[in-house]
Amino acid sequence: MWTEVIVAGRPAWRHTMSGVVFREVPGGTFRMGLSDAELDAVRAIERSGGVEDALEPFFASAGDAQPVREVRVEPFLIARHPLTVAQVRHWLPEYEDFYADSHSGTARLKDDLVDLLEALPFRLPSEAEWEYAARAGTTTLTFRGDGRPGEDHILYDFGDEERTAAGENAFGLAAMGSAGEICADVWIPGFAGAPADARPRTGDGPRTVRGGAADLYPWQGCDEWLLLLSATRDKHAQFAAVRPAAPLPSR
Repeated sequence: MWTEVIVAGRPAWRHTMSGVVFREVPGGTFRMGLSDAELDAVRAIERSGGVEDALEPFFASAGDAQPVREVRVEPFLIARHPLTVAQVRHWLPEYEDFYADSHSGTARLKDDLVDLLEALPFRLPSEAEWEYAARAGTTTLTFRGDGRPGEDHILYDFGDEERTAAGENAFGLAAMGSAGEICADVWIPGFAGAPADARPRTGDGPRTVRGGAADLYPWQGCDEWLLLLSATRDKHAQFAAVRPAAPLPSR
């Protein structure tokens, strides 16, 4: 089912049947959520004139990603980037995408989402796993630091291997934050009472989505860059991308 390969100079696992490349994420602990330091970094960007609109809505919703807490994450596999149109067609041959520009672009699923999740031999990452993977050991706004991320941070097509590799974080994962990626957790505002491990929170209602800056591209000057932040979270409303996760293969 799995083949060990080297992709962009890093070890990876390729799912033999579909060709989807996964990275092995090491276990560890991290501080999950939107920290005071990150809020201060956003305020610094605002003071410097690096925003288009007032950021009151962002600060008002900061509690949705708080309180910050320490979370323990076990090792797992997660796809190098969100599933592309071509990859989705491995499981849903009749899939048509009206949002992607090419078959190598991120698949943004709406009506076909449930069908894909039922067909996949993988699971969705929990929110904790997703944020841990996005941060890749960092505590800043994005894995690149506390600066204002720009449109050059967006990656939604993976036909250019050189550009994909250049967009990877320390875990070898590309495009974290670009597409709105659906997680296993149900949407619950804030992390009060959330587990100290990476288990997803379950219940009724929409699931949580992480990222989404490329879903609004070309940007209209509404500070869409905030969707690239590692801690940004929202509830699933319309279409979503899928970045599957899996247990570590046995060697």
